Amino acid sequence: MDFGDSPAEAEFRQRFRAWLVDNNPGLPASSTDDDYWAGQAAWHQSLYDAGFFGLSWPTEVGGHGLPSVYDAILDEELAAAGAPPRPGLGYLVHGILEHANDDIKARFLPGLVNGRDRWCQGFSEPDAGSDLASLRTRAERDGDEYVITGHKVWTSYSDDADWCLVLARTDHEVPRHKGISAFAVAMDQPGIEQRPLKMINGITKEFGEVVFDGARVPAANMIGEPGDGWPLAMTVVSHEREPGELGYVARYRKLAKELTAAVKADPTAYDAEQVRQLGWAIVETEMLRHHVSRRLSDRLDGITHGPEGSVDKLLMTWTEQTVGHAALGIGGADHTGDGDDTWLKVYLYSRAQSVMGGTSQIQRNLIARRILGLPA
Repeated sequence: MDFGDSPAEAEFRQRFRAWLVDNNPGLPASSTDDDYWAGQAAWHQSLYDAGFFGLSWPTEVGGHGLPSVYDAILDEELAAAGAPPRPGLGYLVHGILEHANDDIKARFLPGLVNGRDRWCQGFSEPDAGSDLASLRTRAERDGDEYVITGHKVWTSYSDDADWCLVLARTDHEVPRHKGISAFAVAMDQPGIEQRPLKMINGITKEFGEVVFDGARVPAANMIGEPGDGWPLAMTVVSHEREPGELGYVARYRKLAKELTAAVKADPTAYDAEQVRQLGWAIVETEMLRHHVSRRLSDRLDGITHGPEGSVDKLLMTWTEQTVGHAALGIGGADHTGDGDDTWLKVYLYSRAQSVMGGTSQIQRNLIARRILGLPA
């Protein structure tokens, strides 16, 4: 595998590196502060307006139609500069690209890609997390509209979203995987209640509950045909679990770089165990980076992955939690009185990685059954 840049890739890398010097927003460490999430919209639009977002997406929806390797270059330079990772929207874009009709693509994808429209994902429910097919949210046809009733949870950025990609049951007489449909639902309307969830690390903006009580959506906003919600959900989830799509590698490398700088600044302040934890964080971050490069190489060769996304998800979980342990060991909780508990928050957030996006237990079952062919 050749990790070197072609002349065109090298020119892009240098141009983006120069742009970052003057445009790095200097947001707090990701997932540790409400200011980080509040700044994501402006960061998204800044990247897009400068020509550095949506690099591998089709030009007709606002992308640049470039090979996926340019996304990897972007992520590498963001990590090297200590800048925030690019906003993770690829899973939504791919879901709509692969399952929506031309009208839906034309109406919704440009605003999603350029960051002017904010989106959230209405999949999980209080009793339907890892077992998504058991969802209970209903969409009942009423003329040219559907009326939605139900309860979603762990809905990222829901209180800032203009639109929600909602899964709802439209047919109760068929097997549960076949009766689910997907809709683009406007969030600013009667019949939608927002309930932000405060996380253990103090963030109030990232997750929320959304209650739909008679919210309406035009039938023309259905993505795909009635009953096509499950295939769309599987497309979204498979891309959501790929580390290259979400810029996870850039985030982990950014954190490892900051921890390394702290140790180098005062090496006598840290014992052998703390340095060992940091070493493992660096090793696992590099492992994930090379794994993503292999995935990108496969994609460039026309190889697509399905259940292999479960392997990606487990690797992300191990890496984030290893980085989180290093952050706690080196940064620890705040004992200075200045209120800076960033590294404790990084650790606390890392614990959720083994649950979000499908639990590690579910991923192991998928690997066992769908990749290794083991019996249920």
